[in-house]
Amino acid sequence: MKKSIISASVVTATVLFSGCTTNQPTKTEFKTQAHNVEFSEVKVPSKEYEKRKIMVSSSISVDGKKHKIGYNTILRSGDQVGEGVFGQLFDSKGEPLVGEDGAPKISNSNDFSSLIPVGDKLFMISQFETRPAAMYITELEQTENGQLKALNTKNIDLSHINGVWVPCAGSVTPWNTHLSSEEYEPDASAVKENGSINDYYDQMGEYYNGDLKALNPYDYGWTPEVKVLNEKGDVNVVKHYSMGRFAHELSYVMPDEKTVFLSDDGTNVAIYMFIADKAKDLSSGTLYAAKWIQTNDKGAGKADLQWINLGHSSDANIKKALDAKIKFSDIFDKIEMNKDGSCSSSSFSTVNTTTGAECLKVKEGKEELASRMEARRYAAILGATTEFRKMEGITYNPNENVVYLSMSEVAKGMEDNAKKGKYDIGGNNDIKLEENKCGTVYKLDLTTFITKAFDSKGNEINSQFVPRAMSGLVSGFADKSVEQNKCSVTSLANPDNITYIPNTDTLIIGEDTGSGHQNDYIWSYNTKTDKLTRIQTTPYGSETTSAYYYNNIGGHGYLMSVVQHPYGEGDATTKEEDMPNKAYNVSDMKAYTGYIGPLPVISK
Repeated sequence: MKKSIISASVVTATVLFSGCTTNQPTKTEFKTQAHNVEFSEVKVPSKEYEKRKIMVSSSISVDGKKHKIGYNTILRSGDQVGEGVFGQLFDSKGEPLVGEDGAPKISNSNDFSSLIPVGDKLFMISQFETRPAAMYITELEQTENGQLKALNTKNIDLSHINGVWVPCAGSVTPWNTHLSSEEYEPDASAVKENGSINDYYDQMGEYYNGDLKALNPYDYGWTPEVKVLNEKGDVNVVKHYSMGRFAHELSYVMPDEKTVFLSDDGTNVAIYMFIADKAKDLSSGTLYAAKWIQTNDKGAGKADLQWINLGHSSDANIKKALDAKIKFSDIFDKIEMNKDGSCSSSSFSTVNTTTGAECLKVKEGKEELASRMEARRYAAILGATTEFRKMEGITYNPNENVVYLSMSEVAKGMEDNAKKGKYDIGGNNDIKLEENKCGTVYKLDLTTFITKAFDSKGNEINSQFVPRAMSGLVSGFADKSVEQNKCSVTSLANPDNITYIPNTDTLIIGEDTGSGHQNDYIWSYNTKTDKLTRIQTTPYGSETTSAYYYNNIGGHGYLMSVVQHPYGEGDATTKEEDMPNKAYNVSDMKAYTGYIGPLPVISK
């Protein structure tokens, strides 16, 4: 029997603030007693069969009351349900992509999958981290005991936005839409005469039957938003050009429905904040980038944050430039950098970003295009910090008014002149920390109830949710005492997706690690006691993705958990006879899209 769906992805209190209604907790509420949540611990996989399976907490205790839980698979890549094959890839004309053997291409790179209630129906939007990419909408049935079952899945046509490129993590907006991402934006300055950039980019050519000249690198690196329009499962998909183009890991919308934090994955990247003009509308607004002003170099470090205004723009304005096929050379002048990191002309700015050290100058009148189509380069020109390494998940703790951000590694640009200054020459060298290849989760303290926030030029920022400071919360650490693990098995290895359980002290931390942990984990972290509890392990070569908490859907809670590309990554050993992490058969390599639960609803 199907139940009526009631959605409450994030539970916050509605209170009066400055004469208006807001979802922001009050100071008093920050001090209220949180529910005590404890997951049963999962052991470190040590036996061969344990390293080949999904192990998950068998129970969750809320205020001392124990509830039985487990891992529940909704779909695996390649599963056929109703009219679709989950994860099958298509070109711009809706024709299936095929491999060299003539078989249809199926992606095992399932990533963020959202739960979207619409009326009395429940849908799941899933994205696949490939080039070309795919998105699927799946209708789900919810049973009386909270189990979720796939009824029908179908591919979403993305041709009107020229396809989607490497969608990674995501979030659900307060207005119940799926907010996607496009990671590792192609370098538009490197396009060759034949349309090629490199092997990674050229794979996207399959979307246009191999025609690389049909591709525009500026079409990729944005924030897609998917809205389910009705109970039939019709969808509307747009790309938000107003929010900037870079290596989007994810965008997280705050309770004011206007402030958005955006993470930038890769080396020498930036932290961004977007303030929309209107609530529930991301089509126009002002983009900011952070400057790290270091106050402590111990551990993961501490810093004050200054926000640099990159300017205002809209989807419509940038779309005109995309349609006109604006090129990198239409936006910037570029000259060679001197060996000492300076430019031969004082009218050019030195920057060091993902694309390396450069001497750039924005062409007259092209500032708005630069701020969005080359957001990271433009942020660096204006003085923002572009030294972060492997920036991943973002989530919000409404009980303490804190944003959490995971950094998979503290390395390269985050060090002080690492590799003889390779990552700092021409840049600011704002961040000067010791390398930690096991990674860190940071906390960003917000300004609400303190004073108004202002940007670097003294202009007020129109948001209640502006971080003023950033510091390390919990870090992994190197420890090779357990074979095939470079990071301690009692702590983090390359934190990635994170999500917070409101009304508790519980932060959920997923991993994307290669040699840090032989098997990737998901952790429950108590922000008050600093206790880490391992709640899931995944098979060889897989990555934990899509960790995302839903407090109340039809009277049940869910912690989404996707196991991406099992057996898709190698371990530390290189001798084939010593590599037990090979799949026994092809079906073992199918990714899992599922959830931990069902969980009890944790109310205020």
